[in-house]
Amino acid sequence: MTRSKEKRCSWCLGSDLYISYHDDEWGVPCYDSQRLFEMLSLEGAQAGLSWITILNKRENYRRLFANFDAAKVARFTTRKIDKLVTDAGIVRHRQKIEAVVANAKLVVAMEKNGESLVDLLWSFVDFKVIQNKHKTMTTVHSSTERSTAMSKVLKKRGFKFVGATTCYAFMQAAGMVNDHMMSCPQYKTVKTLGAKTKRPGHWNK
Repeated sequence: MTRSKEKRCSWCLGSDLYISYHDDEWGVPCYDSQRLFEMLSLEGAQAGLSWITILNKRENYRRLFANFDAAKVARFTTRKIDKLVTDAGIVRHRQKIEAVVANAKLVVAMEKNGESLVDLLWSFVDFKVIQNKHKTMTTVHSSTERSTAMSKVLKKRGFKFVGATTCYAFMQAAGMVNDHMMSCPQYKTVKTLGAKTKRPGHWNK
């Protein structure tokens, strides 16, 4: 059955790229460390901008940031950063670019210490997708107590560009919360996927 354009979440109706992102990615629970690092990095890049701006540049980000392999990004030099700042394919904001590199180093350090980025991030929703029941966009928050808690912990660890609003946008994208409208075809799909949330340490099983 063809999904009705009119019933999709209204925020995605501006372009085919937006619709595709909404239908295939947004809100789908993600348990992959590399993908979560990408999402967190791109949400940080979005700060002060529209998401469609970042989405249009996402493939450039993936190409320039080693597909967000944290180990590779962590080795980026100052010279490499200088070059990235001049690349129009991404947002040329030095602090945001430096933040991705700095955050990658923290992810690598975590892994060396036996910590899991996946477990850390999912712990803020108690390893279970929060199933919201929005009927209109007016009830969707820009931040929550959980995203504020995530922000505080990440900042304490040294992560950059991880404010409460950025963290909540990340949680929505990564499927930690289901913020699709109840009238949206994706609502039930994401709800079903969320019911299959895995236990800590079992993400890849």
